[in-house]
Amino acid sequence: MMVLVTYDVATSTRAGVRRLRRVAKCCLNRGQRVQYSVFECEVDPSEWVELKDRLEKIIDPKVDSLRYYFLGANWQRRVEHVGAKAAVDLNGPLIV
Repeated sequence: MMVLVTYDVATSTRAGVRRLRRVAKCCLNRGQRVQYSVFECEVDPSEWVELKDRLEKIIDPKVDSLRYYFLGANWQRRVEHVGAKAAVDLNGPLIV
C-alpha cells in the first residue's frame, strides 16, 4: 500500500533539528521524498506498523505533527504531478 507521510517538526531548538533529521532519515529508509517534508512510502502492513511506530517515537507530540494519507494499492490513479522533480516510479525497473 502507498502511504503519504507528511510532517512538521519544530526546529527552534537543536533537539528539534535533530528530530527533523531523524524523521527524514526514517522516511528515506522506507520511501522517496517528493517534497521537503512529504514522502511516498510503499509498504506492506507490517512495514507500515514499524514505520509509524518509529516516527511516533521520534517526534515530540507537543510541538511536532505527523499526517498520514492512505492511498492504497491503486495509488497511481490518485496522484497527479505537475512541475519539476517528478517522482521516481518505485515499481519501475531499477537501473544501476
